Amino acid sequence: MQVPEVSVIVPCRDEADNLAFLVDEIAAAIKGWTFEVIVVDDGSSDRTPALLAEMAAERPWLRHLRHDRSAGQSCAIRSGVHAANGAILATIDGDGQNDPAYLPALVEALKAGGATVGLAAGQRLKRQAGIFKKLASRIANGARGWLLDDGTRDTGCGLKALRREVFVVLPYFDSWHRFLPALVLREGYDIVHVDVVDRERRHGASKYGIWDRFWIGLLDLFGVWWLRRRRKRIPIVRETELQQEVKSDE
Repeated sequence: MQVPEVSVIVPCRDEADNLAFLVDEIAAAIKGWTFEVIVVDDGSSDRTPALLAEMAAERPWLRHLRHDRSAGQSCAIRSGVHAANGAILATIDGDGQNDPAYLPALVEALKAGGATVGLAAGQRLKRQAGIFKKLASRIANGARGWLLDDGTRDTGCGLKALRREVFVVLPYFDSWHRFLPALVLREGYDIVHVDVVDRERRHGASKYGIWDRFWIGLLDLFGVWWLRRRRKRIPIVRETELQQEVKSDE
């Protein structure tokens, strides 16, 4: 099997109705590259497993990972990262609100930035969410931006593209996906941003709470601040060849 250029990781839980159209939208958006789509089922209790088995039978580029119990969105993304084969790893939420049409722009922005850019992050415009969800996100993003100075106004957007070698070295913790810009900066890489527009959810409701995520996020915020303070020197590493002195015959 050909090694894909791009691996798209789709974390989800109980999103069968949305995956039914989202998977093919992703494939259509990135058809310009060799690719794989990895759907990580975070312990769904709906018909997600049966749907993905049926779809994968006719789509060789589709892979399905399943958690035996729900472990959260960050854990689902991490499972996908470790299973992925592509040099570039893109993420997109499984609820259908992230538009796959923006995936090429994220991948191109990452590639155009060169080796020093580790993350292309989507930044939502006209976000489709309730007033309380928007308020919680605004407070959390404001506190994060002030303390971490990560230059990103919206870290909760599921649309992102990272270089695989960067993704796999990031320190992991639950809710880690919400701090990827700060963690990528910690490794000495730059970030680029791409504006995206959310879509309305077609089916179902959000599977992750607002206020539980908010309070835990504040605790995580100080943890990430500490992690960044504890890495102050990032050397440039180069391998040098051993040069041996060669004596001519006399």
